[in-house]
Amino acid sequence: MAKRRKNYVPKDEAEIQEVRETVEETVEVYEEEKPSIKNDNRLKLLALAGIIALLAGIYIIYKVAFKDPKEAEASAAIYKAEEQFARDSFALALENPGGGYDGFLDVIDNYNNTKAGNLAKYYAGISYLNLGRYEDAINYLESYKASDDLTSITKFGALGDAYAENGQIDKAMSLYQKAASAGDNEFLIPYYLKKLGMLNLQQGNTSAALDAFNKIKEKYGDSSQGEDIDRFIAKAQ
Repeated sequence: MAKRRKNYVPKDEAEIQEVRETVEETVEVYEEEKPSIKNDNRLKLLALAGIIALLAGIYIIYKVAFKDPKEAEASAAIYKAEEQFARDSFALALENPGGGYDGFLDVIDNYNNTKAGNLAKYYAGISYLNLGRYEDAINYLESYKASDDLTSITKFGALGDAYAENGQIDKAMSLYQKAASAGDNEFLIPYYLKKLGMLNLQQGNTSAALDAFNKIKEKYGDSSQGEDIDRFIAKAQ
């Protein structure tokens, strides 16, 4: 068939019939291909749904047959170490809490991917901090994944203590700032704000110290840190 100009208009009946036949052929080809496209898309959707169902089934089996029993086992294993920790027996809590129970270090090794295994990292970090082993405290606290505001605050605060004791003052101040910004606990926030202010004051950063002390006065004036905060404000001015 000869090519027509872009704006070509057929002149007679023969040419009109020719155009009509061409349009009909195009429609027939499209109609033949359309079900194929629909079927192809349907197969893709069915395959995707099958994959999702398979993955969901695998996860349910993993959770029921492995994850939940492992979590229960880990919770039982950490029990005695938590008791020793509550008694401030940090060395025993770490390695030998007694009664055949695991210490925090064994819980970390044996149940690393459980909630109890993660919590054991926090306990181990605090234990090493109290034992004066600051590098070990830093390593375990940094590996702990906080799951709530309370342990977020205390994790950053304890890390601040460890870095301060290790002579890394700038890092310690940064972590005290994180602790003071990690929640709105009326007992812990003023405690770490005061630590932040005092450390800045020791370093000659009077403006930063004054900012921390004023926050205690404005927001946490009824806290134990707020009782004598005017004295520290006067020192920073």
